[in-house]
Amino acid sequence: MTTSEPPPLTVVQPGGGRVGELGDIGVHFKLWGEDTGGALAIVEHPFPVGALVAPHLHTREDEYSIVTEGEIGFRSGDREVVLGPGGSIAKPRGELHAMWNAGAVPARMIEIISPAGFEHFFREVAELIAAGPAAAEQGADLAERYGLQFGEPEWLPDIVERFGLTT
Repeated sequence: MTTSEPPPLTVVQPGGGRVGELGDIGVHFKLWGEDTGGALAIVEHPFPVGALVAPHLHTREDEYSIVTEGEIGFRSGDREVVLGPGGSIAKPRGELHAMWNAGAVPARMIEIISPAGFEHFFREVAELIAAGPAAAEQGADLAERYGLQFGEPEWLPDIVERFGLTT
């Protein structure tokens, strides 16, 4: 009988892990694809009041969001919902979606990305933002490299107005 080594144990203590800014929201890296055999990645996103993640779609991964603080609005395809702590939503690849702080206090959510890989997009964006305005032009091809597409749906101005969002 052979004994095999257990899989590596990855522990991220509360408040631990790498952090970065993505523009309107932040990112706290919890599990990387390297920690999960590429199956998934987990990040946490703090949403300041008024924050909006612009409408976009993923061509390579699905996202699963769990709200942990405050209220976060989600629009995916033609469905819209506002979720409080404990609420969750699945956002399938290929469907235009947006997220925003729907309340009057800061909000937070956990994002599960499957399969892993897109967490590196967040890492690269955070590094470019940290490097300053001169580095911003280097990010023009990031979305394309990660299979991310942006859109300007007709429903966006209504959401911005109803929730008092910054664009």
